[in-house]
Amino acid sequence: MQIHSVSSPVMSNKLSSAQTKSESDFATQLQTAAANAADSKEDAKLKKVCQDMEAVFLNLLLSKMRDTVPQSGLLGDSSEEKTIRSLLDTEMTKNMAQAGGMGLADMLYRQLSVTAGGVNKSQAR
Repeated sequence: MQIHSVSSPVMSNKLSSAQTKSESDFATQLQTAAANAADSKEDAKLKKVCQDMEAVFLNLLLSKMRDTVPQSGLLGDSSEEKTIRSLLDTEMTKNMAQAGGMGLADMLYRQLSVTAGGVNKSQAR
């Protein structure tokens, strides 16, 4: 028996429907993957912005705390020293925020991701 000679309209229809189904499944999977990639990019941006906001808050907090400490005249109080201290505080608070800080970035992210998720879903309609 030769398989090559078997050709019936039923087999052709089954093959055609199977190909169409697999193509539509692939298209659906591709669209889902693209949406997830866009969502993950937006999530990464949101996390970064929340960390930056926490860093700004921590920097403000640290600078106000430094203002409460009395200045001593032992080493002098030059503008260069103030500038270097400000730059050091900025970098230190960025590192603190990236390491988890005081949890402000996480709270902001959770709140904004819920809000942004609702806005994105309503825009998609």
